[in-house]
Amino acid sequence: AWCDEQLKANKLKRGKKTAQASQLSADIDTFSAEIADMGATIDKLVNQQADLTKAMQEATAQREAEHAENTATIADAAAGIEAVQRAIVVLKEFYSSQSSSLLQQVPEMAAYKGMQSSKGGVIGMLEVIETDFSRLKADTEAGEKAAAEEYEGFMEDAKGSKLKKHEAEVQLRLDKDQAEFERGQTKKDLRATEEELARANKYFEYLKPNCLEVHVNWEERVARRKEEIEALKQAYAILDQKSVG
Repeated sequence: AWCDEQLKANKLKRGKKTAQASQLSADIDTFSAEIADMGATIDKLVNQQADLTKAMQEATAQREAEHAENTATIADAAAGIEAVQRAIVVLKEFYSSQSSSLLQQVPEMAAYKGMQSSKGGVIGMLEVIETDFSRLKADTEAGEKAAAEEYEGFMEDAKGSKLKKHEAEVQLRLDKDQAEFERGQTKKDLRATEEELARANKYFEYLKPNCLEVHVNWEERVARRKEEIEALKQAYAILDQKSVG
């Protein structure tokens, strides 16, 4: 009875520990796969953040250079406009004074406007130049405004994307640390389970000669005993027959 109880309990324990060890090994493999995936994703997020940082730096450098160029162009155009306007005023005053003096000397020249005409001559040319400067200033100001808005939009999107990727990276690192901790604990559980399984197997090796093999020998002895009894019966029968004869 004791052998049967021990063998049954040992068999159950060995089966249980074997199943537990298999499950723990599978859990460790799962943790390892998840940790590897998270590590790869973290590396990807880090690279993407680096790319965004580089893109923002390049965009900022380009915007600063563009802004400096536009600012200089606008300033030059404004200065050109101012200079042309001053020149036009001076020339108009000059032509006006010259016209008055000429009329005093030659009244027939009253209808002649010469180089002061707004549609031709030096003043006309200066007015065209003033228009060109004004157009350049307006176009550059509009381009500067559009470029600044585009830059601000890009920077806002890039910063938002980078922040989300950083937050995802931080969370993944926390999850990865937790998974690595749980994998470590699972490995400890597996070692403990394997030690218990080893002890159960060792105990089974102890039980085999004391229970299983002894049990087989006892059956053999019973069978031999029966054979001996049968042989004795046959011997007695033979002796009885001889006595009767």
